[in-house]
Amino acid sequence: MIGETKTPWHVWAVGGITLLWNAVGIFSYMMTHLDRLEDLDMTAEQIAFFDSFPAWANAFWALGVWGAFFGSVLILFRSRFAVPSIGISIVGLIVTTIYQNFMIEVPEELQSLGLNVMIWATTLFMFWYALRMRREGVLR
Repeated sequence: MIGETKTPWHVWAVGGITLLWNAVGIFSYMMTHLDRLEDLDMTAEQIAFFDSFPAWANAFWALGVWGAFFGSVLILFRSRFAVPSIGISIVGLIVTTIYQNFMIEVPEELQSLGLNVMIWATTLFMFWYALRMRREGVLR
């Protein structure tokens, strides 16, 4: 078709890899909310920690993981709505990060600076990438 932008190979790579990455976040979120943390060999104290999250913290966690997951799906569908979806994810990530780093004490065995850096790096990369692809007309 005239004026239609060909899908670059990297859309499939970025969309697919981030979809797999974000599926891990969804798995973690769902295992927590389906009371299946014992299946992940978590101790009673660790489970109690996750159960202590207030509803608002869980809501922002949901925004973070689901926004990123759907952002990846929307990148694969070449939808411009990937940008706001990932933006919502960033809002969830900001609030979740503030909650876990400044409002509560996370048990030492559940702390992982490397994981937190990877989550932030991946999410910010996805946002930058989606903005760029939208500007180039790949996301429509």
